Amino acid sequence: MACLQYGRNTLRQQLKNVKTSAAIFQKCEGGELHLHHPLFYAAQGVRYRKLQVILTTGIDKLGKAGETVRVAPGYFRNHLMPKLLAVPNIDKYRHLMEDQRKIYQREEVEEVKIVPATKEDKMKEYQMAANRLDRTMLVLRKLAKKPLAKDDNGRTFIQESIGKDEIVAEVARQISVHIEPEHLVLDTPLHVMGEFEVPLRMPRSIPLPEGKVQWVLQVKIRGK
Repeated sequence: MACLQYGRNTLRQQLKNVKTSAAIFQKCEGGELHLHHPLFYAAQGVRYRKLQVILTTGIDKLGKAGETVRVAPGYFRNHLMPKLLAVPNIDKYRHLMEDQRKIYQREEVEEVKIVPATKEDKMKEYQMAANRLDRTMLVLRKLAKKPLAKDDNGRTFIQESIGKDEIVAEVARQISVHIEPEHLVLDTPLHVMGEFEVPLRMPRSIPLPEGKVQWVLQVKIRGK
């Protein structure tokens, strides 16, 4: 190795006295000439060549994840490769890294400004919900009571009566409107099949549809 270094210094000293092209000598900081001819480095072995690798994670002073950088073979072999910090820059790994980047790349999240709802907006929501309740028929399926029995109006009794809590749950499921049990004017549970109009106790500030005296919920109970 000492002989190689001595021969290199001798060659550099001799070439300084010859007018050579910019392809052989390049000036670095301080004015010192450095030999950069490719044939000169080819004679020194592969330890002076750098490898192109793809980083799998960001490394300080080297690059970010997914970037292709040049590193010394020993650094890649002894540090980067055993810890899976980088992979060789070949088509197989390049395509794999691109696919992984598309999958795990975080999408830019647009900033959403939340505007507080005003009283007018809330009243519009209440109005729309009330209209949906008034125009929609709530359908409940129940088993008939055995032995079959009917009331004075010829309606069949059901096995389990329907109270406010069940109606409130079905309104949320079928109509997607949230109401409270106190909004329903239902003195006794429904216990026969048929169609019913259950009055609703809505805020007075919500205007009633034209021709109506009060809000009602249409409920239909039928057999399974």
